[in-house]
Amino acid sequence: MSETNAAAEVAAPHRYTAALAADIEARWQDFWDAHGTYEAPNPGGDLAGDAQAVARPKKFVMDMFPYPSGAGLHVGHPLGYIATDVFARYHRMTGHNVLHTLGFDAFGLPAEQYAVQTGTHPRVSTEANIENMRRQLRRLGLGHDQRRSFATIDPDYYRWTQWIFLQIFNSWYDPEAQTARPIDTLVQQFASGERPTPDGRPWAQLTESERADILGEYRLAYASDAPVNWCPGLGTVLANEEVTADGRSERGNFPVFKAKLRQWNMRITAYADRLLDDLDELDWPEAIKLQQRNWIGRSEGARVDFPVTDHADAKITIFTTRQDTLFGATYMVLAPEHGLVDEIVPDAWPEGTRDAWTGGHATPAQAVDAYRKQAAAKSDVERQAEVKEKTGVFTGAYATNPVSGERVPVFIADYVLMGYGTGAIMAVPAHDSRDFAFARAFELPMRCVVEPSDDRGTDPSTWDDAFASYDAKIVNSTGESVSLDGLGVVEAKARITEWLESRSIGEGTVNFRLRDWLFSRQRYWGEPFPIVYDEEGVAHALPESMLPLKLPEVEDYSPRTFDPDDSDTSPETPLSRNEDWVNVVLDLGDGRGPRPFRRETNTMPNWAGSCWYELRYLDPHNSERLVDPEAERYWMGPREGRPHGGVDLYVGGAEHAVLHLLYARFWSKVLFDLGHVSSVEPFHKLYNQGMIQAYVYRDSRGIAVPAAEVEERDGAYWYQGEQVSRLLGKMGKSLKNAVTPDEICAEYGADTLRLYEMAMGPLDVSRPWDTRAVVGQYRLLQRLWRNVVDEGTGEVTVVDTEPDEATLRALHKAIDGVRQDMEGLRFNTAIAKITELNNHVTKVREVPRSVAEGLVLLISPLAPHVAEELWRRLGHSASVVHEPFPVADPAYVVDETVTCVVQVKGKVKARLEVAPSISDEELEALALGDPAVVAALNGAGIRKVIVRAPKLVNIVPA
Repeated sequence: MSETNAAAEVAAPHRYTAALAADIEARWQDFWDAHGTYEAPNPGGDLAGDAQAVARPKKFVMDMFPYPSGAGLHVGHPLGYIATDVFARYHRMTGHNVLHTLGFDAFGLPAEQYAVQTGTHPRVSTEANIENMRRQLRRLGLGHDQRRSFATIDPDYYRWTQWIFLQIFNSWYDPEAQTARPIDTLVQQFASGERPTPDGRPWAQLTESERADILGEYRLAYASDAPVNWCPGLGTVLANEEVTADGRSERGNFPVFKAKLRQWNMRITAYADRLLDDLDELDWPEAIKLQQRNWIGRSEGARVDFPVTDHADAKITIFTTRQDTLFGATYMVLAPEHGLVDEIVPDAWPEGTRDAWTGGHATPAQAVDAYRKQAAAKSDVERQAEVKEKTGVFTGAYATNPVSGERVPVFIADYVLMGYGTGAIMAVPAHDSRDFAFARAFELPMRCVVEPSDDRGTDPSTWDDAFASYDAKIVNSTGESVSLDGLGVVEAKARITEWLESRSIGEGTVNFRLRDWLFSRQRYWGEPFPIVYDEEGVAHALPESMLPLKLPEVEDYSPRTFDPDDSDTSPETPLSRNEDWVNVVLDLGDGRGPRPFRRETNTMPNWAGSCWYELRYLDPHNSERLVDPEAERYWMGPREGRPHGGVDLYVGGAEHAVLHLLYARFWSKVLFDLGHVSSVEPFHKLYNQGMIQAYVYRDSRGIAVPAAEVEERDGAYWYQGEQVSRLLGKMGKSLKNAVTPDEICAEYGADTLRLYEMAMGPLDVSRPWDTRAVVGQYRLLQRLWRNVVDEGTGEVTVVDTEPDEATLRALHKAIDGVRQDMEGLRFNTAIAKITELNNHVTKVREVPRSVAEGLVLLISPLAPHVAEELWRRLGHSASVVHEPFPVADPAYVVDETVTCVVQVKGKVKARLEVAPSISDEELEALALGDPAVVAALNGAGIRKVIVRAPKLVNIVPA
């Protein structure tokens, strides 16, 4: 401590300092815990409480699930948590029963990787991280209902995650009823003959394995052999969303390959239409809605069958949105993974095959095999990227264009994906840029079937690129039984679709970009699947009485990793090495007695636990059911203006637009369909907070150096004598620019940190951290303290007198503005209004008690500790948390007078101070009688007077 500061503390022993702030904050945090200040009662169950509180309007406020990192929090992490805390505190004070709590999303790859590196069990390190994070969050004074907090790794929690999985597994989607139904209803349809089996045999004649295979085609959770993103470097399969644009793992930056493995999937595609349509009823940022709409990717078109030459039963089915261009299809392309490829590839190249088509290989099989390996090394994003050079290889097979009867060659190429449409396309090179480039590279014919609107002519061989238009006439499109020539695109689509349907070779249909959700991970640290397999390989659900299926203790919990560049490897899960756990004898209660089974050795992805956690917050200790229906209806049920129900405010990062948010919506809809919840949607209002950024300093090698040790001299930045570069970016331990909330709390106090983060700018905008600027909010609190407490004696200095009119106006204008800002999450402008009021009060010789109390109540959601302390010192025994928020008196909000500008010939000649409520007629009379205006008119007549009361009069002389 400097001599100056030491002297100041001696002269003002009751000054608001970091030490006093620490004492105040610790005392009030203990008080809140001891008195259950933030506990929100339920209407029923073991959290039922104050009936009067339950009768109030409710407000359910949530943050996105945090992951408990070993590095702890830096000051960027709490931005959203502080914002929801301020919002929740404000609504408690406006008479709401507020549910606000925070749990921990604790399964997943980071903890497992740390465990592998250190030899520490993931549970040990994760629980330690949770405790550290709880400590840091408590120090910030966050008003969470701690009774409702949990972690996804708690067996009492993941028991219900497993239970939900079983509900999904034991359900199918009925497209006629447009709802999920129990799988037993489908079995009844097969058993009664109402729904025929695929081969027509009676259900009773099928084996258990055959029945299981049929039901697997309908279940909402199913296992299948499918192309997956295999990452040898991590030893696990990844979802598409976990692979970067350059085909590498988001975590670890390892190469990712395509492989075919048996995996669990969620049939989210069954809900594509509902996921799309219900977005309209949600109060979400339009950018997030757009991302979900694009990810779901609904498109209308037609399914068309192309018979394969010399294969009587083989046909290539394609989906196209431009069925009007069928006559222009001159070749076909299959995805390299397409299941039909091996069936149609001949032993030798057909006579006359061009060298450009073979890839230099002696046989079609060799060419296909080599190309498949090449394609497997690319991500889906890479394969769809626009590149100048198109690659592919001829399969040696031909198909027949169903409208023209022409024979067209069939290729495989990596720009066609199994994940979209049918994994096959008809190529119309004259009217698609990618097809055009491919046709040029492989010397394939092109036919113009959409008349160009420019002067390029109708010979594609002379074009520089394809011509695409939805507003043109169809040409060169006449066959033996159908002609599209002269029709517009819309009319041509309708006619050809009708023609295809009349011949049973196609139909109008809707397609989606959305793919089923890959739900398996080859990891240890995740929820075990409640599934066992019998000796025939049939999957069986564990009965509810066997839940939770707990993770076993294992000595080696690391996935087996491989050479990152070796695609010819397969996963080996940690659970598969625990023979005693994998191979069990169980009585599943199906009347067949104890039998041997093999457990599923994959685990669920880390998204599983975050798909439903909002429901557990409602009823966290219920061991009998997922959630009490009364509690769920109260907190999340449909209301006027929110027909699908959901959380009132959900704050988190925009990066979860098509992962967590889409998955959680899917689970919510299944649970609604099955009658477990009343809310169709999990989150009614979504708000994306911005990011707190920090400067990253790098040396000449590009290595980050400690930001705290960098010096600024003459506009340049120096570290240990070497000039370094500076760039604004993320804050993090690896970038050596992280500032912890503990550091700021120690130097200024938690209330100062809360105020600074909320004052930095609009909540939804990213902003740079500047530790030097924190002192501004510290001084605001010091001035507030001095307005109430004498720094020398510690006595309260307010007086019991009425404030003057100017102070009343300042107070009520601040109240009115802060209320509006709180509702709109504009906390930075709320702080500006509080600061303005506080500055006004500072100039008042004696502070009236009513003004001091109003000021304390206004700031209490933002700086709760100092507000509690001042409220108590002002003589109140109750906590400020549940005190009513001030209400503005409209009489003092309106300005007493406003300035009216009077113009003559467009030039200002007078300024009048008038009442805001003045009428046009009164204002005109005042303006015309003003001496300066009379002089300016100089006896001239008046042609027109334009009045915009109360601020403008414009006089036009004759």
